[in-house]
Amino acid sequence: MSKVSIEIQLQTLPSNPGVYQFYDATDKILYVGKAKNLKKRVSSYFNKNHEYGKTRVMVKKIVRIEHIVVPTESDALLLENNLIKKYRPRYNVLLKDDKSYPWICVKNERFPRIFPTRKLIKDGSEYFGPYTSMRTVRTLLDLVKSVYPLRTCNYDLSEEKIKAGKYKVCLEYHLGNCKGPCEGFQTVEEYDQQVVDIREILKGNFKSSLHYFKGQMKTLASEMKFEEAQQIKEKIDVLENYQVKSTIVNPKINNVDVFSIISDEAFAYVNFLQLSHGSIVGSHTIEIKKKLEEKDEDLLQLAIVEIRDRFKSESKEVYLPFKVIVEPHLKVTIPQLGDKKKILDLSERNAKFFRQERFKQISIIDPDRHTNRIMAQMKKDIRLSAEPRHIECFDNSNIQGSNPVAACVVFKDGKPSKKEYRHYNIKTVEGPDDFASMEEVVFRRYKRLLAEDEPLPQLIVIDGGKGQLSSALKSLDILGLRGKIAIIGIAKRLEEIYFPDDPIPLYLDKKSESLKIIQQLRNEAHRFGITFHRNKRSKAAINSELESIEGVGEKTAEDLLKTFKSVKRIKEASLEILAKTVGLAKAKKIYETFHQK
Repeated sequence: MSKVSIEIQLQTLPSNPGVYQFYDATDKILYVGKAKNLKKRVSSYFNKNHEYGKTRVMVKKIVRIEHIVVPTESDALLLENNLIKKYRPRYNVLLKDDKSYPWICVKNERFPRIFPTRKLIKDGSEYFGPYTSMRTVRTLLDLVKSVYPLRTCNYDLSEEKIKAGKYKVCLEYHLGNCKGPCEGFQTVEEYDQQVVDIREILKGNFKSSLHYFKGQMKTLASEMKFEEAQQIKEKIDVLENYQVKSTIVNPKINNVDVFSIISDEAFAYVNFLQLSHGSIVGSHTIEIKKKLEEKDEDLLQLAIVEIRDRFKSESKEVYLPFKVIVEPHLKVTIPQLGDKKKILDLSERNAKFFRQERFKQISIIDPDRHTNRIMAQMKKDIRLSAEPRHIECFDNSNIQGSNPVAACVVFKDGKPSKKEYRHYNIKTVEGPDDFASMEEVVFRRYKRLLAEDEPLPQLIVIDGGKGQLSSALKSLDILGLRGKIAIIGIAKRLEEIYFPDDPIPLYLDKKSESLKIIQQLRNEAHRFGITFHRNKRSKAAINSELESIEGVGEKTAEDLLKTFKSVKRIKEASLEILAKTVGLAKAKKIYETFHQK
C-alpha cells in the first residue's frame, strides 16, 4: 500500500479502546499493541520523530494497519497478550519460558495420592503450583508426609477390591508411613480429612492443622497417653517451624500477588511473589529484552497477565509499585507504608538481586555484551555523540600550596588502564592555583598525544565544577580540540555534572551505573594524585633534613638514600659504614649531627 493509503487508514481509525497490528509489504505482522484510544495511539507513530532507531525502522516498514475494537482497556490488555503469544511479532517483547514447572498433584481418586509432577492432566485432579524449583516441592511434600501418613502405592483402592482382600499392606505400613487403607485399616472419611488439611497447608494455611493437632495432643495427655501425645507434639513443631521460616510479616495478608519492576536501557526485570496467609508460596523473576521504547508501565502490564496465566493464579488482589490497567475483577493496591510496603520492597529487592546476578553472569560469559550495555547507557545519560570507550580524568593535588602535582587516569571500556596513568609536576604555575594548574596539565597531555599521533579519548572528566572545566576548555581551544572531544566536570558536593557553556548541571540518579563509573574515575584520579603528592612531599622532607647538614648537598643526599633506603638507617649506621658511601670527612659530619646529645 502507498503512503496515502496509510494516511487514509489513520484518518478512519476509531477512537475506541482496542488492539492494533502493523504489517509489512510481505503481509508479515511486525507489531501488536493496545490502546485506550486507537486513533491517537496509532497516529502517534507517524506524527513524531522517534529517537530510538528500531522504532524508526519499524515505522518505515509498515504498509498496513489492522485493529480490533474491544469494550475496555482491560480487554485490550488481555487480547494483546494472546495475540503476541500467537503471532510472536518481531518488534514485540516475548515473555516466553521453555521450562516445564513442577506442580503438586492431589489425584482425583479414592484415597488420593499426593505427588510431584510436571504434567497437568485434565482428569479432575487438583494441582498446586507451579513452583519455581523441585526443591520447594520436595520440601513441602516432606513436610506433609512427616505430619500425615499417606499411601504411595498405585493401587485402585475401590471399595469392592478392598473388601475382596485383593491387596496386602506393604513395608510403608509397618514403618508407620501409611495407615493401610488397602486392607481397610483406614476409613475414606479419615483419609479425606487428612487431604483437606493438606490442601490448606499447600495453600499456605497451617491454622486448621495446628488447631486439630493441639486439641488431639491435649486429649491424649489428659488420657495419660504421653508417648502418643509426644508424637503429636513433634508434628506441631514441624508445622510451626516451617511456618516461621515461610512467614514474611503479617499472616493476615492472604491470597495476594505482588509485582515489581526495575529496568535499564536494554532490559527490564519483573519479580512476582505469591502470598497466602502471610507466607510466600511462589516467587519468580523474568528478564524482558526491550525492543522499542517500552515504558515500565507497559512492560509490567504485560508481565502481570503472562505470569498470572503461567502460574494459574486465582488471587483477587495485586500489590504494585504504581498504577497500571489490570483485569477488571482484580483489586489493585499501591502500598505506601507498613507491612504491605515491606512486601513490595522485598519483591523489588529480589528483582535487583536477580539483575545483579545476571550482570555478573554476563560479564563472565559475555563480557562484550556487558561492556556494550554500559557504554550505550553512558552515551545516553551524558548526552554524548559516541560511546565513551576511552575516558580520561584529571585531578589536581596540592596541600597548603606545597608540591603541586596533577594526575591523569585512563579508563578503556569502563575499566582502569593503569599502564596509561600519568603523573604531572606543575611547572608554570606559582602557588596554589587549581584553575591554572588544570589548564597547564590538560594542554600538556593533549599536545603530546597530538604530537605522537596517539588516539584521543571520547570523553574527558575534570574533577571540579565550572571553574576547573572552564580552565580545561581554554587548553582545548588552543589545541583546536574543542567540540572534537566531549568534556564534563564533576563537582564533589552534590555530584553535579557540568557541561561546557551550560550553567545548569545534570544530576544523575545516585544508583546510575554511568554516575558510578564517573565517580570511580574521579576517585581513582584522586587516589593516584594524592599518592604521588605524598611521596613527593615525603622525599622533599627527607632531602631537606639531610641537606641541612653542612657539606651534604642534593647529590650526597640521593646517594645516601639509595644506599640506606631511609633516614632511620642512616642515623643507625656506624661511622665506618657511612664513610664507605660518602667519604670520611662528610661521614664525620653526618655521624656527629645524628649522635649529638
